Amino acid sequence: MSKKFFIKIVTNPDVDQRKCVVGIACAAQAIRDGHEVDVFFAADGVKMLHSAYIESVNEKGSIPDGMIYDMMNTITSGASKVYCSTGSQAANGVTKENADEMLLEGYSDWMTWSGPPGVIELSAASDVQLVY
Repeated sequence: MSKKFFIKIVTNPDVDQRKCVVGIACAAQAIRDGHEVDVFFAADGVKMLHSAYIESVNEKGSIPDGMIYDMMNTITSGASKVYCSTGSQAANGVTKENADEMLLEGYSDWMTWSGPPGVIELSAASDVQLVY
């Protein structure tokens, strides 16, 4: 039976990168399992959308080479909705004006800038909520 998942990534990956990667892995798995998945990146979890940060995760070698890219591609191409906190990105130096230089390639095709209204919208419409 298919469920609608709301997965929120809020942990600072500089503090607990493993938790962020587990959240990404769970979102990707739910998509691969055929569930409808909405993902919201907020607080310092927005770093997981920064291209340089994802590259550093891959280079660190704590997970198999390329796995983080595969999981992020599954999310960006397969999630129903991917939202990102505008304020949280700004606090991490990313704005709509410089996002092309900072965020994962193609973000404008799959990401929606939002804030608390998006969190409420996506979580209220879900069957299952996971927060990492």
